[in-house]
Amino acid sequence: MNRVPAPSALPPEDLETLRALPGHEQAHVDLLLPDTNGVLRGKRVAAQALEKVYAGGICLPMSLVAADINGNTVEETSLGYAIGDEDRICRPIPGTLRPVPWSPRPALQLLLAMEDGAGGLWAVHPRQVLARVLERYRARGLTPVVAVELEFYLFDRLPGPDGRPQTLPDPASGQRTASTQVYSIDDLDANAAFIQGVAGACRAQRIPADTAVAEYAPGQFEINLHHRADAIAACDDAVLLKRVVKAVARQQGALASFMAKPLTGQAGSGLHLHVSLLDADGHNVFACTPERPADALRHAVAGLQASARDNLLLFAPHANSYRRFVANAFVPLNDSWGFNNRTVAMRIPHSDAANTRIEHRIAGADANPYLVAAAVLAGMLDGIERRLDPGPPVAGNAYAQFPAQQPSWPGAIEDFLASGFAAEWYGEQFRHVYGQQKRREMLDFHAQVTDLDYAWYLRTV
Repeated sequence: MNRVPAPSALPPEDLETLRALPGHEQAHVDLLLPDTNGVLRGKRVAAQALEKVYAGGICLPMSLVAADINGNTVEETSLGYAIGDEDRICRPIPGTLRPVPWSPRPALQLLLAMEDGAGGLWAVHPRQVLARVLERYRARGLTPVVAVELEFYLFDRLPGPDGRPQTLPDPASGQRTASTQVYSIDDLDANAAFIQGVAGACRAQRIPADTAVAEYAPGQFEINLHHRADAIAACDDAVLLKRVVKAVARQQGALASFMAKPLTGQAGSGLHLHVSLLDADGHNVFACTPERPADALRHAVAGLQASARDNLLLFAPHANSYRRFVANAFVPLNDSWGFNNRTVAMRIPHSDAANTRIEHRIAGADANPYLVAAAVLAGMLDGIERRLDPGPPVAGNAYAQFPAQQPSWPGAIEDFLASGFAAEWYGEQFRHVYGQQKRREMLDFHAQVTDLDYAWYLRTV
């Protein structure tokens, strides 16, 4: 008996995806709701239940969107006991049904959006935070074109003798990589099975992944995504790419990590966001040369400078995020900008004039792509609307020309909770929920007695 859901229940694109999967009658579907930490939460259902899911959605607790990094409800958000841990309807996002090629049995995945109970989408959901910012661009007849670059480490699934992560052994020599061979083709060859596995999964899921490079530390890689004139879809790609990378690594007996700073003394992992801006006629308003920077580009950069403190918690959401901010590691320690310069925070990459764009380099790979994009785009448009001045672009080593800033997690949390910028651009409810979530995580983190406490103090004091 053919149990494919009726065409009236599924959008045509998703129905085609379902029918194209061999064995789809026995498949399961992972229903995925990205939370504010970028963690994918949700339910697993039989594919035969998809008609019901598309017709009526599924119920998930509101508190799930703002769960802490360990999956616990944060009562200070007022989404837990205070409201009886209410459910909200979550509905499929049309066009996001994709096969799961690493699954040992037929499987698919589907992104969800949470409703607010009044006929709209809930403003605290990260995808909707970004949508709110994009509405202001549409009102001005502007379209951001966005691409995400993600860095990550590939580790052995088993920790080393010290309990810390260790690089994978080279298939040919059996030796573990200890050197930094940036852009090494040999490192790509040594991890060819993993790279090919990721590429194949991306093709199956229609994730437009592009370049893979060996980065600035042993076992560190970067995968770039194509530019998109749909910023939300670009962030969907990034969230799903992270799932692909982790799943393929696990399938091959490895561990992929997007921690901002997994190894002491090695490079951190960043999330770099590239943005150009099209007017109503499709022209890039940033188009210019280094000798004559476009006014729109300058104002956008100045907006990013002015909003950097308000947005730091979105770029660096975790305790570990702040370990990444060290000198001479291609991590911004100030709000400088410049052309073709990797020591600045806002880099204008080398390109022809028509493709001029901003590369925002502050965020870590542990950040939520939707929230990073919302913060970057909000800062840019604020600068354009207020015609702010960024000062001259930096030439040479920005680390040597500006005092290093030392951001902190507690400071970023308090700045966000007090930020009028965050309330205006992302909504007061999101500012409260996200700020309180992070404050609770901080308090719980600092309440732990760590191995370093024992190493430094147990026998010394």
